[in-house]
Amino acid sequence: MTFSVTRRTIIAAAGFTALTFIGASSALAQEQKTIALVQINQQALFFTQMNEGAQKAADAAGVKLVIFNANNEATAQNSAIETYIQEKVAGLAVVAIDVNGIMPAVKQAADAGIPVAAIDAILPEGPQKAQIGVDNAKAGADIGKFFLDYVKANMGGKAKIGVVGALNSYIQNVRQEGFETVIKGVDGIETAGVVDGQNIQDNALAAAENLITGNPDLTAIYATGEPAMVGAVAAVESQGKQDTIKVFGWDLTADVIAGIDKGYVVAVVQQDPSLMGAAAVDTLLKISAGETVEKSVSVPITIVTKDNVEPYKAVFK
Repeated sequence: MTFSVTRRTIIAAAGFTALTFIGASSALAQEQKTIALVQINQQALFFTQMNEGAQKAADAAGVKLVIFNANNEATAQNSAIETYIQEKVAGLAVVAIDVNGIMPAVKQAADAGIPVAAIDAILPEGPQKAQIGVDNAKAGADIGKFFLDYVKANMGGKAKIGVVGALNSYIQNVRQEGFETVIKGVDGIETAGVVDGQNIQDNALAAAENLITGNPDLTAIYATGEPAMVGAVAAVESQGKQDTIKVFGWDLTADVIAGIDKGYVVAVVQQDPSLMGAAAVDTLLKISAGETVEKSVSVPITIVTKDNVEPYKAVFK
C-alpha cells in the first residue's frame, strides 16, 4: 500500500493523475527524453499554434520539448539541427524554410540515429521518417475551384486576381501552383501576377499595397499563407477597397475573421497546426520506441466562409 501511495504521489506531481500502473511507468521512463522542434518563426499564429499542440503532446507523454525559432533564417535551422544532434535528442521535428538546403542536416541526424519528422513543408526524398501536414497542392486546387464557382455566381463570371505569395517558401509555392493550375486559361479570369511577401507580415502588407495600387481594376486576391493573408487584408483596408476586392487564401486570424464578417474575405483554407505539432511529437516518440509509423501523416483542411466561421471566433479572439 505504501508503494502505491508513493507512486501516486510521484505521478500527481508530474501531472499524470489518471494513468494506470503500466502507463505511469512508461511516462516516468520517458521523462528524460527530449524532442526538438525546429520552427520557422514565432510571429505567425500558425506556428505558435503548432508549438502549443506539440507542447501539449509532449506534456501528456512526460517528455521534454525544446523549440528553436529560426526567425526566417534557413541557415539557422541547419545550425540548430547540428546542435541538437550533439545534444542527442530523441527526435527532431522540422518545419523547413529551405527544403533542399536542410537535407544535409537531416541526413546528419539520421546518421546519428535521430529520427526526423517533417511538418508542413514537404522535404525531398531522404532519410526522414515521416511527413506530417496537408496535401497543399490539392488544397490549393480546391480553393481555386471555390474561387471560380464564386466568380461565376457572384461576380458576373469575370475577375482580375493577383497573388500575394512567399517565394522563399516551398510549401506556399505549391499552394500557389495548385491554385493557378485550376484558374489558368479560364474565360473571364485575368491575372495580375504575383507579389512576394517573403512570409513576413509587414513585407506582405507592402507587397499587397503595391499589387493594389499597380492594378486599379483588381477585383480579387489570393494569399498563400498567414503573413500574406494578414498583409492582404490590411492592404485592402488601408486602400479602402473592401467593396471592390474579394480575398481568398490560407490561415485564419482575428483580422481575417473580421474580414469575413465584413464580407470582403470570402474563403480561407484552414489547417489544424495544433494537430500537426501533436502528431509530430507522437510520431517521433513511436519511432524512438521502435514502433512502425506511416510515412505520410495527413491532416485535413476546412474551407472557412461566412457560413461556417462562427466556431473559429472563440479560437481567434
